[in-house]
Amino acid sequence: MTRTKKTTKADLKKIDAIIGNYRGQRWGLIPLLHDVQMAVGYIPPEAMPRIASGLGMFPSQVQGVISFYTQFYTEPRGKNIVRVCRGTACHVRGGKTILKLVKRELGLEEGETSPDMEYTLETVACIGVCALAPNIVINQETHGDLNPKKVARLFEGKRKK
Repeated sequence: MTRTKKTTKADLKKIDAIIGNYRGQRWGLIPLLHDVQMAVGYIPPEAMPRIASGLGMFPSQVQGVISFYTQFYTEPRGKNIVRVCRGTACHVRGGKTILKLVKRELGLEEGETSPDMEYTLETVACIGVCALAPNIVINQETHGDLNPKKVARLFEGKRKK
């Protein structure tokens, strides 16, 4: 249930201005994509032909880079990104239950963004803090040694009715 956000004329103007900073510089594709994503929140599919044209590339080349790197997104994401660890240590220590609880608290499935664009729920292979398993990351903040009460506290006031 990822939400679609219509790309506005203002978004396209921002994107065009960014493209102008890299015009004709094929080497600048990745920094350009990063700048677009920072300005708009994601890389709108309708921006890919504009980007390709500005850099003297084919749209398929731009799409290939976007699809290769996991840090680039072609759909809008929530203001708060919740990543639940599915690594071995988290799994053994109850990560499956933690994911189930987070889904219930937010009213989202993996890969979904809330209708109000507040939350996006993702799972990751490993967060890298196995000693704190099970854990999640909300934006840049890691929360470990989770249990049902701690999950409920993390999302107090954020529950979907």
